Amino acid sequence: MSPSVPIRVLLVDDDPIVRGALRLMLGGHDDVTIVAEAGDGAEALEVAREHGPDVVLMDIRMPRMDGLEATRALHARPDPPHVIVLTTFDADDNVVEAVAAGADGFLLKDTDPADIVAAVRRVVDGDPMLSPTATASLIRRVRNAPDDRSDAAVQRLEALTEREREVALEVARGLTNAEIARTLHLSVPTVKAHVSRLFDKLHATNRVQIALCVRDAGLS
Repeated sequence: MSPSVPIRVLLVDDDPIVRGALRLMLGGHDDVTIVAEAGDGAEALEVAREHGPDVVLMDIRMPRMDGLEATRALHARPDPPHVIVLTTFDADDNVVEAVAAGADGFLLKDTDPADIVAAVRRVVDGDPMLSPTATASLIRRVRNAPDDRSDAAVQRLEALTEREREVALEVARGLTNAEIARTLHLSVPTVKAHVSRLFDKLHATNRVQIALCVRDAGLS
């Protein structure tokens, strides 16, 4: 996204106080603009269709439709927004379900405000943002992955070209597109093209799912 175009953000939380705090937190940055708010997942789907946000900050536990269901519905749309799940709960199942639903980030609500702003910027650039506790939860889940899940991951990676596998390994290391470009001596547009093909071939909706596939296959 061009630095002259502000990142359009939708705030989704059933607590107006939380939404107000997020609005104040993000409102002081010239490259971010709050385009709308919603009090639950169902409203978020309607508002997102109307305002076309780049990033959605999504609570999990809400009435009518929770944040995980709303995230799945958003990612089923053409050209979906990036979703960062913000929650007070860091249970393993919440983290894994959020990633499986297509979330690009998972942060606790007590995350430092500067890190939340950084997460908004990073996901727009195609880089996931997970809190340390969320990362630890995913690692625990991957380490305990059943053999059939590992076998499936190996088969999916076998469908990649050698260069695509190299890019997938760097994604699993948490590198940004620019960092991968420097490491593999490629242009950033070329890296973006490889990552796009990884999404298709690995049936992934975000970079975290690519990293999980690599780890399930025992390659990182």
